[in-house]
Amino acid sequence: MSTTCYAFSGPLQVKNQFPIFIHANQPYLERAMPETSFSASLSHSSVFTVQNSGEWVIDMDMEITELNVRYKHYIKSIGEVGVDLPFVAFSHGFLDGFLESYHDLISDPDPYGRNVRSRDSFLYEIRQGEFTGLLAERGSGSQGNTAVVLGRTGTGLGDIHLTLKRPLIVSDNYRLSIKGDLELPTGDAKEGYGNGSTDAGISFLYDRKLSDKVMSYWNISAVFPGDVDGYGNIDLSNFVHGGSAIEIDILQRWDLLFQLQVQSPVYPETDLLAIDRTAYLLAFGCRYYNGSNSIEFSITEDINSAGAPDFTANISYKVHL
Repeated sequence: MSTTCYAFSGPLQVKNQFPIFIHANQPYLERAMPETSFSASLSHSSVFTVQNSGEWVIDMDMEITELNVRYKHYIKSIGEVGVDLPFVAFSHGFLDGFLESYHDLISDPDPYGRNVRSRDSFLYEIRQGEFTGLLAERGSGSQGNTAVVLGRTGTGLGDIHLTLKRPLIVSDNYRLSIKGDLELPTGDAKEGYGNGSTDAGISFLYDRKLSDKVMSYWNISAVFPGDVDGYGNIDLSNFVHGGSAIEIDILQRWDLLFQLQVQSPVYPETDLLAIDRTAYLLAFGCRYYNGSNSIEFSITEDINSAGAPDFTANISYKVHL
């Protein structure tokens, strides 16, 4: 294979951290080329969605910090096998004031309606059924109003993710691979760290060299999440996830990256715009290489106020073994 073509490390290591979707087998964008590596990614997101309809109450006002430890190992006769261990923390956070100033600066004041709640407060409740107001007792309901998730501040293990990637086509300028994945129900579904069910997915990954300085990555995935099995049950929908990324070599050890991820709705129809619309996540960042190691920094924006955090900052460190 061409050394120049595959000197790049792949898309930014970010995923959709929207709380009610984070456990639904959210894919990363990644390159088609198998690898043996260890990486650790630390992401911090701000989320605000406080909406209700006749059948649904989805109230989320929080910040999420996730440490994801990933190990990949390439075995020639099998392919690349991988495991992701996510550790998730829900908190009141500290970004509300910053985001208020940021949205004022770009002439988009309060797109999420944050002014209905005090700054840096915490709320995480998902209820399905006729809306009768919030209930004090955890997991109880009346007149059809049943709590499914009642999260609180704290830290927990998320759903562990297993992957297998196999190359299909190899060329000097492009590569095509197929990847299968399985997500195990190791996170507490009642607290919102997992969904209590096993999830599966299949992806096609395509790398294309555009020039000696520019590499492109293209991913398309079909995801089959299990139901949310918390205090109550929610039937999640199969969804499609896709995206593309561009990695540009600008200096000897520095690359710029831009990527767009798109995801179809995961929940059944709720009549809530923040949940029922397609999610679009735009990310940009840079990566610094030091031999076989790299470190990257990125910012991810929710560009249509649906199905994703308002803002995510990420730092990742990777060692190619």
